[in-house]
Amino acid sequence: MTARTSRGKHRAARRPMIAAPSAAAGRRAAVVATAGGLLVSTIGGATAAQAAPVDADAAQKLSTVDLGALTDQAREALESAPVVTVAAKAELDVEKVTAKSIEKAGIKAAPEPEPVREVAPSRSAERTAVESTESTSTETSTTETTSTETTSVPASAVGSSVISVASRYVGVPYVSGGTSPSGFDCSGFTQYVYAQVGISLPRSSSDQRYSGTVISRADAQPGDLIWSPGHVAIYAGGNSQIDAPRPGKTIQFRSIWQSSPTFIRLG
Repeated sequence: MTARTSRGKHRAARRPMIAAPSAAAGRRAAVVATAGGLLVSTIGGATAAQAAPVDADAAQKLSTVDLGALTDQAREALESAPVVTVAAKAELDVEKVTAKSIEKAGIKAAPEPEPVREVAPSRSAERTAVESTESTSTETSTTETTSTETTSVPASAVGSSVISVASRYVGVPYVSGGTSPSGFDCSGFTQYVYAQVGISLPRSSSDQRYSGTVISRADAQPGDLIWSPGHVAIYAGGNSQIDAPRPGKTIQFRSIWQSSPTFIRLG
């Protein structure tokens, strides 16, 4: 053997080779230990692995791993892991949640929200408005209709020349600003009547208030004036008067409807 041949054999002895796994196994396993546990990895191969040169230091480290011990540890970990099994015919029983079961469990149910209701107009406000309208209407009606109207001269006024003249115009309509038998307002009527018995009166009711002497009601006689703010009439004795009250009305004998009127004697 020559020296060259001997050196070639020596190099071959120094370069270790890793044999490929057998084809019967069909795959090779690599186990890597990590700080948190074991990671077992199986790498399948359809064909046998080819031999490859491996560094001597790497081969020495790999040969120190106890593959059998690692496999036993992994098997024990899998066997000790809890396993849950369910029968094929197992039935699931779900308890219906009711108010009684919630109360029994000590759970307080949240209160149901109150339904939102539309705020209807206040009946009391409507009633107040109606009553106010009715009250106003009643007051006006009381003021105007509680006085008894008549076309005949009251017995207490028979013999009064002023009342005799005034009674001729019963039924004449009220006309604002009227001073004739075609239509009178309150002061136009009194001015017209008294002029026929020789007594001159101012045109307005406010001026007629100062045309005579104020007397008490007890001393009043038929033919005296009855004055109140904004209105004037002729006294007809008792609780009656003759006047032109307002638009829509006619001259009539009626009861005294003014509140606390002033009685005035003329002449």
